[in-house]
Amino acid sequence: MLRGTWVHNHHELIAASRDGVVRSAALEQFGIGRATVSSRCRPGGPWQRMLPGVILLHNGPPSWNQRVLAALEYGGPNALLTGHAALAALGYPQSTSMNDVLLLVPSTQHRRDVAYVRVERTWRLPEAVNQGPLRMAPPARCLLDAARRMSNPDTCRALLTQGIQRGDVTIGALVSELADGSDRGSRVPRSVLRELTDDAHSVAEVDAQKLYATSGLPAMVHNRDIAAAGTWIARPDGWIDDVALAWEIDSLRYHLSAQQHEATIVRRARMQRAGIVVVTHLPKQLRSDPETVLADLRAGWEMAMSRPRPAVHLLPTR
Repeated sequence: MLRGTWVHNHHELIAASRDGVVRSAALEQFGIGRATVSSRCRPGGPWQRMLPGVILLHNGPPSWNQRVLAALEYGGPNALLTGHAALAALGYPQSTSMNDVLLLVPSTQHRRDVAYVRVERTWRLPEAVNQGPLRMAPPARCLLDAARRMSNPDTCRALLTQGIQRGDVTIGALVSELADGSDRGSRVPRSVLRELTDDAHSVAEVDAQKLYATSGLPAMVHNRDIAAAGTWIARPDGWIDDVALAWEIDSLRYHLSAQQHEATIVRRARMQRAGIVVVTHLPKQLRSDPETVLADLRAGWEMAMSRPRPAVHLLPTR
């Protein structure tokens, strides 16, 4: 495009951008000189410079999408979103409030942290996963890159658990990714994954196991299959085999959908028909009212002790 004619073809300029985000070098191809770009990006001008070499073709507050696109333009053609920015794009609610955007770039490429962009140079750059216009690392890498920057085990556990519950990753994939990556920041996620591999598939179940250890009641096993007369009944969160008592932790958040919650209700009725005593709690009770939870468990155990044990049994672990 001839120098100066872009003014009459502004729609072409917008079309050449990504949601209004464009590199300065691309503007030069439209015949827009650097001095013109600088002038239009001054305070009160129609454009703004979001990052070095990256322009937003309006002067209003940038959207989340524009901030992320600008970060990718700054990072270059091989840059990938990872960490909370990528997880926010995938719909992880706890990641949407994070301000920084974390980029992965090849170890041979030199980019520095600037404004809200954090850059991690890596020799282990994964294959890109495209989410609309965004280039991202695979979910396991995104989750672990976010987890390595967390100091609170509960927050880290909640994030990794959500990835597992959503079906985005498996515990095995997370363990493998953690082993392949840097040791920097790995202490908290390593501890969390160790807990999650101990047959605890939600933050609530981990809390439940820790609380039960203080109860003084007989040993409880977790996430084991129960059967009667060769027919599978259920896999409760906790099970006291001596008296056939099941402990269930209820939450739509951890059962993921109304359909799964309905399946939980049906499974519970099946246990009760088999004569199993079922004690249920909400995840928040484990922390907000642990004494009542322990009292309920003791009452359930006494009830189970007072009746003949039903003919149900644990299935062998596979």
